[in-house]
Amino acid sequence: MSSSISSNFYAYLSRLRWIKRWGLKRNAHEENVMEHSWEVAVIAHTLALIKNRYFEGQVDANAVATAALYHDITEVITGDMPTPIKYHSSAILGAYKQIEQQAEQELLNLLPDVLQPDFRALIDHQQMSEAHQKIIKAADKISAYLKCQAELKAGNAEFEMAAEQLERDIEAMDQPEVRFFMLSFAPNCGLTLDDLMKNR
Repeated sequence: MSSSISSNFYAYLSRLRWIKRWGLKRNAHEENVMEHSWEVAVIAHTLALIKNRYFEGQVDANAVATAALYHDITEVITGDMPTPIKYHSSAILGAYKQIEQQAEQELLNLLPDVLQPDFRALIDHQQMSEAHQKIIKAADKISAYLKCQAELKAGNAEFEMAAEQLERDIEAMDQPEVRFFMLSFAPNCGLTLDDLMKNR
């Protein structure tokens, strides 16, 4: 099959596996943006389903999961900005948001014109519904919390303060689906394979 269209979009996406997260900390288990994005997507999908089935929500769980897969796509251009730096001041945060928006547009411009409207709702955060953004943000925090717990279990005290802060952030969220997930799913994420097999 021949095509006259040539795009670097997926060539950029494939490089997300080389973007490391938690760059200011010693990691027992390194995490890249590609694997983080998958975890955020599956958590966001589950949060959306919990919201719909248990709390009378009406969100499109599949659309949420798809948007979550792309939620950190700009980091292929910007890299992963560590949270302490990003939120150090309102000036830094504002500048980073501008850079992020420019990176979103640059990535959209790599796509054929006919596909850009479909991807805009996934990549351009300003085009995303508030309900979807809220669930994806919660999933992002939960993913980071689970990463911290895995590091602490590996004996890495570097993640103690981050784990405590994330736990406070998650508890402060007024989202019943988040509380449900944290009570029903999060505790078992620390089990060993032997424990999992035992508890089937």
